Amino acid sequence: MRIVSSAVPTSPVRILVVDDHTLFRRGLTALLSREPQFEVVGDAADAGEALRRAQELQPDLILLDNHLPGVRGVDALPALREAAPGARVLMLTVSEDEQDLADALKAGAAGYLLKTIEGDALAEAIHRVIRGDNVVADEMTSKLVSAFQGGTPAAAPIPSPAATLLKSLSPREREILHGIARGASNKEIGAELGIAETTVKIHVQHVLRKLGVSSRVHAAVLATEAGLA
Repeated sequence: MRIVSSAVPTSPVRILVVDDHTLFRRGLTALLSREPQFEVVGDAADAGEALRRAQELQPDLILLDNHLPGVRGVDALPALREAAPGARVLMLTVSEDEQDLADALKAGAAGYLLKTIEGDALAEAIHRVIRGDNVVADEMTSKLVSAFQGGTPAAAPIPSPAATLLKSLSPREREILHGIARGASNKEIGAELGIAETTVKIHVQHVLRKLGVSSRVHAAVLATEAGLA
């Protein structure tokens, strides 16, 4: 499958692939390497090798599996972020466990995707993460909310009751937040509401500021808790 993305960066995104399955790692590397917007600068099969490669290569993005020999990917996350401070870490795993999801986001992962994802969706997720967004697989959204409601901190504590915070939003901002909670991209939200993607981006910034959160993931949790999603 060919990766297609409408958001091609001016320079390739430098990627480190970390996965213990050789065939998957090679296949993913080959898939990404076919596209000019991505440059796979290295790969690793375990956490120790990943740390060495991350420190050496200083990639823009680390695609990290959770099921690694010896040390789970989520447990290696803090050390990886310290080894490559400028890198964003995107989990790409088969694990649909809500605790793994919560642990990954708490440790600083920029996103959590499942290996069933299509190539074009993975490309878009990578670009969103590089732009500073947070991404979570649609299949994991309800588990993210369950982890939060069950008392497991998914990423950061919510500063005040969700319903009270949502009252500060305008009708348009509530529509934007509804789209965020469904996992829609700025482009998709803009198409649904009939407004420009750049306008959506501005609204998203206002929504995050009013809610007192720093990421779309936090905003989605708030929206779901308040019954907006």
